[in-house]
Amino acid sequence: MLGTVFKNIRDVFLVGIGLVQSLIFLARTKPDGVFTKGGFVCLPVGLAAKMLKIPLIIHDSDAHPGLTNRILAPYAVLIGTGAPIENYPYPAGRTHYVGIPVSRAFRPLTAKQQQQCKAELKLHDTKKPLLVVTGGGLGARNINRAILAIAPQLLDKVAILHITGQANYTAVLEAAPDHVDYLVEPFLPSMLIPFGAADVVVTRAGGTTLFELAAMAKPIVIVPSPYLTGGHQLKNAEVYAKANAAVVVQEEDMILDQRVLLKTLIELFTNTAKRHQIAQNLHAMAKPDAAIDMAALIVEAVCAKQA
Repeated sequence: MLGTVFKNIRDVFLVGIGLVQSLIFLARTKPDGVFTKGGFVCLPVGLAAKMLKIPLIIHDSDAHPGLTNRILAPYAVLIGTGAPIENYPYPAGRTHYVGIPVSRAFRPLTAKQQQQCKAELKLHDTKKPLLVVTGGGLGARNINRAILAIAPQLLDKVAILHITGQANYTAVLEAAPDHVDYLVEPFLPSMLIPFGAADVVVTRAGGTTLFELAAMAKPIVIVPSPYLTGGHQLKNAEVYAKANAAVVVQEEDMILDQRVLLKTLIELFTNTAKRHQIAQNLHAMAKPDAAIDMAALIVEAVCAKQA
């Protein structure tokens, strides 16, 4: 408890220092606008912009707005969101659902292009359905454990590319099934080829990852992390579940019984119609012009100030 109190006091002190630094920097550079994406480091910059009457534009990737953006929202000229605006407490007139910018290389692939992606991954059988498992850049220990437990019951019909996260790689590799169709990687710098090759993806509920998968029209199983600040992954997963754009497996349920994840995956791989419907619903949530639309909001806010 005392440790938390001391950390909070330290954070207030750091924000104060950051505010002074931001005021000096913005007063010296005189920008036409300030754009922030949320997060601790954005708070002093956004407050300084408000104090110096510089147009502030913010963007929220997650369906659950973070503390920084909740503080800055009343001062923002325009707000871009990564989820439909009904998920946010922001003023409707200043809020626009733009999505999350991702590379245009993430797009639906033909069957031939998907086979080429599988070949690039050096899969033993490129015609075998592929399950891609990723817990994000740091990995996800509970997802890793569940996949290791259920893999033997999947490998007869499904190949698995298991991206473990750097910290978990050795442990997963040591426990992984000795099977030609079970590939283990610690981390991949780009998910373009793995997602392109995938027939089904198990993933966390990070905003950017979900938009990459939406752009590629992939059927997905989301296992949201319940431990991250504000439960934003739980809220992200809820948005996609309501749209029937993903199957959501709660981590707590998966830990209690790993067969929950197994049953979900078997159903998706055997039910072609359901797999296709989820993929199409997810693709409908893609925002290929997110970067352009967000840039347009920034330009609009700056031009309104100069008019």
